[in-house]
Amino acid sequence: STDLNHLETTLSVSPTSPTLSAAGIADQNSSDGPLMSEREMTRLEKFRQLLAGPNTDLEELRKLSWSGIPRQVRPITWKLLSGYLPANVERRESTLQRKRTEYFAFIEQYYDSRNDEHHQDTYRQIAIDIPRMTPESLILQPKVREIHIDIPRTNPLIPLFQQASVQKIFERILFIWAIRHPASGYVQGINDLVTPFFVVFVFEYIEGEVENFDVSSLPDEVLQNIEADSFWCMSKLLDGIQDNYTFAQPGIQRKVKALQELVSRIDEQVHKHLHQAEVEYLQFAFRWMNNLLMRELPLRCTIRLWDTYQSEPEGFSHFHLYVCAAFLIRWRKELLEEKDFQGLMILLQNLPTMHWGNEEISILLAEAYRLKYAFADAPNHYKR
Repeated sequence: STDLNHLETTLSVSPTSPTLSAAGIADQNSSDGPLMSEREMTRLEKFRQLLAGPNTDLEELRKLSWSGIPRQVRPITWKLLSGYLPANVERRESTLQRKRTEYFAFIEQYYDSRNDEHHQDTYRQIAIDIPRMTPESLILQPKVREIHIDIPRTNPLIPLFQQASVQKIFERILFIWAIRHPASGYVQGINDLVTPFFVVFVFEYIEGEVENFDVSSLPDEVLQNIEADSFWCMSKLLDGIQDNYTFAQPGIQRKVKALQELVSRIDEQVHKHLHQAEVEYLQFAFRWMNNLLMRELPLRCTIRLWDTYQSEPEGFSHFHLYVCAAFLIRWRKELLEEKDFQGLMILLQNLPTMHWGNEEISILLAEAYRLKYAFADAPNHYKR
């Protein structure tokens, strides 16, 4: 249906970028040096023992990672949890070399074809979307049901994504993925999913903060490793949610409907309030599913959220639904205070999470976990 496609086009990518505040990506999960508490030191030690092998127990690693991964071991832990690296320590180095070589062979094979007639549209869309991850994008305004609502994001975005070398890396990753997945091709929103991997893998090579770090100052080989690893980990993630991005995005349609049914059971008052104001879930939750809440949260929070998503079975699909429900109900008071469509949409598209950190994410995850067990796999799942 044309209307639905139009709605998706206007809502799937709000021009606001994943929230990267000036306080930015400072990772609160652990810091080096004397600032680490004894508890953090003990946790880090547990991770190090598990990772040392000779075979990492992935089940144990998931249990430990669920409540957050220390920054120092996050890159390798993510690579293991996503299935990119083998549990066997001795096989890791050869696996990395093989996969990195394979990725750059794809680039040799496909990247030069980006201007060919049948790939032109894909490349053009990617080239349009990547600069949108930088502050210039904020000039555009989102449209909701043909109502123009001005939602300027006030946060200064970090300069990371303005760097030409970073934009090129994202361009190649997205183009290769799209060419190798013709069923979906490139869909707006996929560009966001590279970001957490890229940032976490850059952390492996730098001390301090990533905000103003000049990525091009890293040696070529290191940059190539980060690029290839980001490509493979993003691919693994997308394998589990590809029906979110195939034609008409059926996965997202289903998840938004499931969210609506779930919220109607959890909090009937909020559900009715939205319904009475004629707010449809698709109008705000499409983006929550399409971009995995990345446009609603500071990037440091997304990274912490993904520690858990990668530890939870079907974290990016099934568990994400409960996180979205918990996230909506978290704003219950504010939502009930808004009395009309426009007020609700302005709130829902600009939720005040700028100052969120690990604590807020931990509370959100605990609530999502509680909902999952209260409502998941009940005989009449989601039914009244």
